[in-house]
Amino acid sequence: MKYKNILQIDDDFDDCEFFQQALEGVSTAAYMALHNPIEALQKLVDREIKPDLIFLDINMPMMSGIELLAEIKKRDTLKNIPVIIFSTAPISANLAKILDAKDYLTKPSNFNDLKNILRSIL
Repeated sequence: MKYKNILQIDDDFDDCEFFQQALEGVSTAAYMALHNPIEALQKLVDREIKPDLIFLDINMPMMSGIELLAEIKKRDTLKNIPVIIFSTAPISANLAKILDAKDYLTKPSNFNDLKNILRSIL
């Protein structure tokens, strides 16, 4: 298994539950969801959480996913954690590359599609 600790940062509780169920169907990786991007950044900086891979939503209150990704990439202790932008918000693949995201994926609404996406990544 490539990734053992998955962190999802997304303010939508339903999307996180959907994601967790799909993940559990294809992997034994540990999963954690944080719904507040500012709290997530603090926990990452303080090393309270040590994910191998982050799935990051773009549209969030207080701090956007783009802003959070920029903050993660500024820090030597965090910049090597792969971040996949996982959102319904459209951004260009070019912007994802500029931001140093590992990938950009559009959230699927179909459970089996999500499982297939996760299976291919993990």
